[in-house]
Amino acid sequence: MGDRARRKAPLAFAWLIVLVVLGCATGPASPSAPSAVPSPTSSSPPTLVPTGSGPASAPGSSSGSPSSSSGVPDFAHVWIIVLENQDYGRVVDAADMPYFNDLIAKYGLAERSSGVARPSQPNYFALFSGSTHGVHDNGVHDIDAPTVVDQIEASGRTWKEYAENRPPDCFTGATASDGRDGSGGYRRKHAPAISFDSIRNDPERCANLVDFTSFRPGDVDFSLIIPNQCDAAHDCDASEADKWLSGFVPTILDSQAFAAVGLLIVTFDEDAGNDPSGGHVATIVASPEMPAGFKSQQPHDHYGVLRTIEDAWGLGCLAESCSAAPMREFFGG
Repeated sequence: MGDRARRKAPLAFAWLIVLVVLGCATGPASPSAPSAVPSPTSSSPPTLVPTGSGPASAPGSSSGSPSSSSGVPDFAHVWIIVLENQDYGRVVDAADMPYFNDLIAKYGLAERSSGVARPSQPNYFALFSGSTHGVHDNGVHDIDAPTVVDQIEASGRTWKEYAENRPPDCFTGATASDGRDGSGGYRRKHAPAISFDSIRNDPERCANLVDFTSFRPGDVDFSLIIPNQCDAAHDCDASEADKWLSGFVPTILDSQAFAAVGLLIVTFDEDAGNDPSGGHVATIVASPEMPAGFKSQQPHDHYGVLRTIEDAWGLGCLAESCSAAPMREFFGG
């Protein structure tokens, strides 16, 4: 072999090594890996997103702060007390309503709160189901429609409706008196749950309609509390309702359930006038998650109270509550 040939051999060998290394690095083209999640097809069902603050939290959980979407805390427990037929000006700053006004000073007041209808019963239906269902009287009605407790159960939470002087065993009558709670009158028109078919016709669910003897602040996640005709200020002076509140409400406010991000709302079904819209009423909002003495100038009604609960727990919305504003301003939202 000549000198020129010998010089070319190492150079050719070096290029051969480079080509082999590059070929090993790149390798042959491989088939694409299958996607972990198949792409949706036209036949795939749509994803349903509730109108609210998002998916419901686990039962009993609490964030302790407003959610980013709704501005309403994820309350551990909610209690709603409904009183009867008093004008805003009759109870706010009234000398004979000291406890009621003490609650306003310690917690908060919706100054532009109102009912939604006349007479009493459709206001309770609105609060409980997001609609008056075309009811314009206090008669006995059997309604086939969803309610807030359907939403609550679907989220894994628990509920009861407490009505003072209510007889046991899923009582469906229009009126009752006395019983285990002592003297006083129960009225079906003020206790909405029994009017809904899905509750009245289901013994297990109907067992959640109880009197006051079984009330314990933290037993369930949601409590609707209906005092009797006198304690609610329907048949007695408003000062009697204040006395009742002063004896009953501390059992809630002093409980661990309230301290663990609870919400108490005390409101009236309607005012004492004849305004077909229900009139101007006082609504107290109480929670450890709000500044003391907060007063809201935002307009609210029973649909807004319902929407506040729905947004807090990510339940979606029912009927007229879908267009109502939650009471987020009380919590910095």
